[in-house]
Amino acid sequence: MPTKTVGFVGLGIMGLPMAKNLLDAGYSVVGHNRSAEPTEELVEYGGEDGGSPAGVAERSDVVLMCLPDSPDVENVVLGEGSESDPLIEGVSEGMTVVDHSTISPTVAESVAEELADDGVTMLDAPISGGEQGAIDGTLSIMVGGDEDALDDQMDVLEVMGETITHCGPSGTGQTTKACNQIVVAAQMVGVSEALVFADNAGADLEAVVNAISGGAAGCWTLDNRAPNMIQGDFDPGFFAQYQYKDLRIATDAGENFGSPMPQTALNHELYKTMVQNGMERDDNSGVMQVLEMLSGGEARVDE
Repeated sequence: MPTKTVGFVGLGIMGLPMAKNLLDAGYSVVGHNRSAEPTEELVEYGGEDGGSPAGVAERSDVVLMCLPDSPDVENVVLGEGSESDPLIEGVSEGMTVVDHSTISPTVAESVAEELADDGVTMLDAPISGGEQGAIDGTLSIMVGGDEDALDDQMDVLEVMGETITHCGPSGTGQTTKACNQIVVAAQMVGVSEALVFADNAGADLEAVVNAISGGAAGCWTLDNRAPNMIQGDFDPGFFAQYQYKDLRIATDAGENFGSPMPQTALNHELYKTMVQNGMERDDNSGVMQVLEMLSGGEARVDE
C-alpha cells in the first residue's frame, strides 16, 4: 500500500475526481477547497479536511493543486491576495508541490523560484483530457521542472494520468499546455464552422460527421464532441470560460515571445463572445453557438 500522504488543493470539476482516484489507489489524501461542499464530498469518500492550504501542506508529503488561474495560484501558494494561510507557510524543506493548474509560464517560473527559496521543488504539471479523463485516470500530464522530482512523484501522477511527459525546465509544462489549448480551440472552431456550413448547405449532419471522421479531418473533437454538438448538447466537460482563459494565456505568451498567433487570436475572440453572452459554463464545444449566431440559425439534427 502507498505510504505517502497526498495533499490536494482545488477540488473542482477536475481536482475532485483526481483526488478520489488517489484514495481509490490507497493514498491518504488531505484536501482543501475554497468552497466547502467539494471538501465535504472528499471527506465522505475517505479523505481528510486540511482546513487551509497551509494546513494541507503541514499534513502532506507532497501537495497537488488544481486551480482556475494564475492569480489563484499566487494567492494560494504565496498569499498574494485574500488567502491568510497560504501553502508556503505550511511547507517543509525537501517537499514537492505539483501544480496541475493551467497558468502563465512566467508565473509558474516565479512561484517556483519563491518556493525554491524555502527548499521546496515545484513542478508545473498542467493536464488535458477534460472531466472524463480526470474521472477515468487517463489524463495527459505535461510537466516542467526538475526531472528527479518528477521521478520521485511518478507513482502519484500515474494514478491520475495515462501520458506523463517531462517537457523541460520550470515553465515548459505550461508552455506545452498552451500549445495543447491552441490546437484544441482550433479543432472546436473548425468543426463548428464546418457543421454550420454543412447545415446551411442542406447536408445530413450525422452523415457529414461520420464521413469526415474517417479521413484526414479526423480528430478528437469529431469523435468526442460533434455527436453532442449537432444535438445542441453543450453540457460541460471543460468550461468555455476556462478555454477563453487558456487562450488569453497563450496569446499573452505569444506576445512575450514574439510568436505570431493569428488563428489563436481569432479563436480567443470567439470564446470571449461566449463569455460575454452568458455561455461561459457551457462546454468549450459550445463555441459552435457563436458561429450559429453569426449564421442566423442552428445546425441540429432532426429529432
